[in-house]
Amino acid sequence: MIAEILPIDLVRTHPEPGREAAFLVLLAFLCSFGFIRTSARLTRSVSWWPGGVETGGVHLHHLVWGIVLLLLCGFTAFATAMHSPWWQITSIGFGIGAGFTLDEFALWVRLQDVYWSEEGRASLDAVIMAAVFAALVVIGVQPWGLDETGSRVGTGVFVLVTLLLSGITFMKGRILLGVLGIFILPLGLWGTLRLAKPSSPYAKLYGPDKLERARHRFRPDRPSARLGRAFLDLIGGKPSQGSSPASATGEDGDGGRAG
Repeated sequence: MIAEILPIDLVRTHPEPGREAAFLVLLAFLCSFGFIRTSARLTRSVSWWPGGVETGGVHLHHLVWGIVLLLLCGFTAFATAMHSPWWQITSIGFGIGAGFTLDEFALWVRLQDVYWSEEGRASLDAVIMAAVFAALVVIGVQPWGLDETGSRVGTGVFVLVTLLLSGITFMKGRILLGVLGIFILPLGLWGTLRLAKPSSPYAKLYGPDKLERARHRFRPDRPSARLGRAFLDLIGGKPSQGSSPASATGEDGDGGRAG
């Protein structure tokens, strides 16, 4: 049944593997994220786990190894003709690099070690968004919903409208809807009509009454927010209580280095 829903041949020798490569990237991405996040949680909770790497007093976060893998695999894919098994190996390496890098997304955005702080939750958001995007590609959903192009002008207008709607949705802080809107136009339109999150750039355009509505709609004690936090705690671990970028490094004894 799975083969009928997701017809992917991982051992074929065609030089343009398409969704097969995307599937391997997604699988390696999820596995590497699961491994490195579990390793970081063990470093935080037990003393016997090896943890991160220290070289000459400099802590090497695992995003360094992820960036190296992304560069190496990306250059290899561009510079060489991919034939089996090399495109499988390159796809797996790229997925591992992406998992290591996006697990510390919040660090390379903020340029601070916020891994175990509340700000570090941005890494989990980035991983979820990347996984959703890749999964849609793997199952064969065409970006912008286009299988065949009728005319260049019509296609261009459709793509621009789709990107505009998704962009507005992103500005409203509705990131998941924005990603889905790239593939499914009605979801992008729905996202533009929804209320923006009060901390989003779009909310700055709201008047006092509408801003208060947004704050009430996205209050932290609502059931969906509690469920979302519980899900993020499950896959990423709980943030340190009262943590700050300085304490998130583990120097205050509230947890180890991120890795």
